[in-house]
Amino acid sequence: MKLRERLHRLLERRERAHDPDGIYFYVRCGQCGQRLQIRASRRFDLMRDLERGGYMLRKEMMDGTCFSLMYATIRFDDAYRVVSREIEGGEFITEEEFRRQVG
Repeated sequence: MKLRERLHRLLERRERAHDPDGIYFYVRCGQCGQRLQIRASRRFDLMRDLERGGYMLRKEMMDGTCFSLMYATIRFDDAYRVVSREIEGGEFITEEEFRRQVG
């Protein structure tokens, strides 16, 4: 692993440790393949899901390459664990898949 890549990962972990309200997920645009890291705030972005319990996130995302919109709906339980997720215009990817582009 390159020194620059190690430093980048270390700094990012430190940022996340200081971001207890952040929920991160990763997507790839269905049009151009651009990969994005998305941050949602537990305080401001999540809505209480009164029908099913837990929380729900609806997020619009746009990449900086082809400017296509993607729409995600993610449901969480009361402990903020993902219960279900759907996306239009793209696909969910893992953090490792996202890192392959960035690294």
